[in-house]
Amino acid sequence: QRRGPGGGRALLGALLLCLWCRAAGERLRYAIPEELDRGSLVGPLARDLGLSADELPARKLRVASGGKKQLKYFTVNEENGNLYVNERLDREEMCGESETCSVSFEVLVQNPLNFFHVEVSIEDVNDNSPAFGKTALELEIGEWTLPGARFPLEMARDSDVGRNSLLTYQLTGNPSFSLSMKKKPGGKKQPELVLERPLDREKQSSFDLVLAAVDSGDPARSGTVQVRINVTDANDNPPVFSKSVYEARVAENLPVGSLVLRVVATDADASSNGRVSYSFGNVPEVVKALFGIDSENGEITTTGLLDFEEKSKYIFGLEATDGGGLTDHCEVQIDITDENDNAPEITILSLSSPVLEDAPVGTVVALLNVNDPDYGENGQVSCELSGEAPLWIVASSGGSYKVVTASALDREQASEHRVTVVARDRGRPALWSSTELVLEVSDVNDNAPVFEEAAYSAYVAENNAAGALVLRVQARDADAGANGRVSYWLAGGSAGAAGAAPLVSVEARSGALYAQRSLDYEQCREFTVAVRAQDGGAPARSSTATVRVFVLDRNDNAPRVLWPVAAPGAGAVAPGEAPAVAPFEVVPRSAEAGYLVAKVVAVDADAGRNAWLSYELVAASEPALFRVGLHSGEVRTARAVSERDAAKQRVVAVVKDHGQPALSATATLHVVLAESLQEALPELSERAAGGEAAAAAAELQFYLVLALALLSALLVLSVALAVAARLRRA
Repeated sequence: QRRGPGGGRALLGALLLCLWCRAAGERLRYAIPEELDRGSLVGPLARDLGLSADELPARKLRVASGGKKQLKYFTVNEENGNLYVNERLDREEMCGESETCSVSFEVLVQNPLNFFHVEVSIEDVNDNSPAFGKTALELEIGEWTLPGARFPLEMARDSDVGRNSLLTYQLTGNPSFSLSMKKKPGGKKQPELVLERPLDREKQSSFDLVLAAVDSGDPARSGTVQVRINVTDANDNPPVFSKSVYEARVAENLPVGSLVLRVVATDADASSNGRVSYSFGNVPEVVKALFGIDSENGEITTTGLLDFEEKSKYIFGLEATDGGGLTDHCEVQIDITDENDNAPEITILSLSSPVLEDAPVGTVVALLNVNDPDYGENGQVSCELSGEAPLWIVASSGGSYKVVTASALDREQASEHRVTVVARDRGRPALWSSTELVLEVSDVNDNAPVFEEAAYSAYVAENNAAGALVLRVQARDADAGANGRVSYWLAGGSAGAAGAAPLVSVEARSGALYAQRSLDYEQCREFTVAVRAQDGGAPARSSTATVRVFVLDRNDNAPRVLWPVAAPGAGAVAPGEAPAVAPFEVVPRSAEAGYLVAKVVAVDADAGRNAWLSYELVAASEPALFRVGLHSGEVRTARAVSERDAAKQRVVAVVKDHGQPALSATATLHVVLAESLQEALPELSERAAGGEAAAAAAELQFYLVLALALLSALLVLSVALAVAARLRRA
């Protein structure tokens, strides 16, 4: 049934999606520790994909991913199909403070074309020691401070994650102080210095302690910082932040110098002891590169461009210090919101070009990967094909797409297809990118040669030269290369009887037909040959055309007189035979004008005008007595016969055809003027006697020649015998 404009395409897409759902859904997972050396084994990739060692050369297993970083992290060995580390992996550099860290990519196989998703989890190792932001911590504590007072200390930072980043603190150096832990949001512990004994500045004005931070890794790593305590007078109130945790949410790409938030700390003291200054605590350098804090008013502003795709959240500590050296600490959490500032990136993983035109519907011709680093709807991408081509794009998991054939290909209609892949995200406004796919279609031998005409006619004049061109046939094959290269052969016909040489031949490359010998219209007026055109494909395809050759007549035959029969000459009479009597006609002397004497009968083997005959009187004993019909050949009396006319009359007529040039023959008729046959016999006897004398003379001549030949033979024989006898005696 007829569907709507999108019904057929939707149905085809659903069908193709079902066909590849299994391949697209397979995902292999591996887990490796960070900091592995290059060439370390990740996993037996080929074996896990079900590929044997014999299949690897043909399947061409390789890593193919949409991200440039993923391509350099891992490599596949072509011989055994194992997945190896291609460069040193630093989890902290790759994923920062994220609890989980993994690299996803696709591996590609050929013959048939397919891809599989691979995910490698990078596990943290304890390769980073805890570090403090300052080489020494300085505190000023008044001598009036009571035991039990607490002083927050700077927290150490460990770049590792999980258990490897859990820190414990130890204090060494003096019994006047001890160390206490204060729990902070997020599970972290803030070290605090606790005063255990009263201070007396006059007895000891300063203390040097060592604070050590130890992580929970195996083996454990540690970092230390020196704590210098100066005993002072009068500053008995430390600064206090209004919040222990400040939170802000800003958009990425915020202009440099934009205000993020403002922190406030108050100090109950007066004068310089109540003047508070703000600074960063122990924070990474990347935080100092992106944010700045005004030491007087506590305003945090941007000093660099924020990028959600680089990092979506920053957590760092601030420190408020009064004029007397007392401090307080707070935590700042800045969430970066995503903006649709990245257009989708299209990567062509594989392109099977050229593709055979007889490829079945659904053949995978290209694999694509589309990646948009934005978040949420800004990173959700849809792909479509733009352009008229029998191709369809099918979505897979992990941002991968397959371009497949949607209908049969035909190279003769289109030798290549150009389509544009358009990827568009769902942001507002939406961003898009495109790339062009050029798919070449290779030829298969699916077209037979086709003659320009199913039947040809050729006209050749007879008496042609051997090798003369008769006709040139031509067949065209829509295929390309050897599949479209046409050769010609004779496939049969009536061009010659069995056992006889054929009348024509054909040149294999050009299709030209040549006459093998001179043609004779009188023997063969027309004939047919079958010419086969065959291409060079495997298997070859062919077609046949019929050529009908008509032989045109030339005036090469003179008229032949059937009556009156010409009397043979004396030299033509065989010995012992009676000479033939020339034909004669008896005309009564009482014949009037128009009397039919005889009719000259002649034929011409030619045809058409070449066979049209005309008759004329060329000689006669009495020219005025006879006339010849121009077209009938009838010899009639032109006037009445008189007594003065001789008894024997001789009439000579010429027969001409209408060829160019004209050919002719003569006919001689003997006429006897007599009232009856008995009256004509004496005339006939004289003619016979003359004939017998001529015959006797001819016979005598024959015997003389025979005698001369015998004498010559005897002479030759005698000489031969004499020579033989002499040779024998010798």
